[in-house]
Amino acid sequence: MAIESACIPLPSEIIMPLAGWMLVADKGLGWEYILLIGLIGAMGNLAGSGVAYWAGARFGRGFLEHYGKYFLITSEEIARTDHWFQKYGDVTAFFSRLLPAVRTFISLPAGIARMNLKRFFAFSFLGALPWSTGLAWGGYLLGQNWEKIREVMRPFDIPIVIAGVGLVVWFIWSRVRKIRAER
Repeated sequence: MAIESACIPLPSEIIMPLAGWMLVADKGLGWEYILLIGLIGAMGNLAGSGVAYWAGARFGRGFLEHYGKYFLITSEEIARTDHWFQKYGDVTAFFSRLLPAVRTFISLPAGIARMNLKRFFAFSFLGALPWSTGLAWGGYLLGQNWEKIREVMRPFDIPIVIAGVGLVVWFIWSRVRKIRAER
């Protein structure tokens, strides 16, 4: 969870369900350990968030304005994000922890906008706790049936990979076009 929150896309949707199944259901422990796993996941989330927040605060807006194009970030997005955090920082920190993909990267713009650190950590934790706990609980409930789930999902493997690669290619292509048009 710390790796994911440090802007490295290692999905919590994989990590926490496996934790729920392997560390609880597979070991015969009760559901109350799901709460412990959720708490540990949220704490890991805070650790990674701290690293990303620090990087954003340390290198800040100037770094993104100069090198953002190499990360497919436009100056319009930088300005919009800065404005958003000034206006809705606390709410953004909370709700972004409940959104797949967004949760991975939200700490960096929070650091760039220099959101109040204590409030950032509080709202990040409050958003990460139900997300981590819910995913662990899902793994606890479904984990013992992973072979059945795998059999049902097997025909969708190739279409999902093709769709994923297509989305990545489209995203990069559209970003490069947008950045070139901005110049």
